[in-house]
Amino acid sequence: MLLRVLVVAGLVIDAVVHWRFAPDMAFVEGGSIEGDTLFRLQAAVAAVSAVLVAVRPRRWTYAVAFVVAATAVGALLLYLWVDVGVLGPLPDMHDPVWYGEKTWSLVGEGVAALAALGGVFLPRAERQGASRHAEAV
Repeated sequence: MLLRVLVVAGLVIDAVVHWRFAPDMAFVEGGSIEGDTLFRLQAAVAAVSAVLVAVRPRRWTYAVAFVVAATAVGALLLYLWVDVGVLGPLPDMHDPVWYGEKTWSLVGEGVAALAALGGVFLPRAERQGASRHAEAV
């Protein structure tokens, strides 16, 4: 239950931060996908992933949540440290400035990614432990 709460909370933080900052990303140049659209897509995908884990905490929903959160962490850190320029359809999202909302986003995404990774691997171990206990009784 704790893993589920951590994943959902982290993804909700990710979704809220991206949704709030989407209008500010409209100025980002390059690529065929505009920055505000990219941020709204991230917010929507994070929100849907949070709902999936909240409603159906299964190994596959945790895996989806892990991919969503881990790629968000990767993108945040990549665009913080490296100016990759326009990358295919993606605009030049380089932002070397650090601010509070970026911290919230990184913490939310990081917690969600780690907890989701636990959700992928721990349920099987817990079921095996429960079945061993039932066999012993």
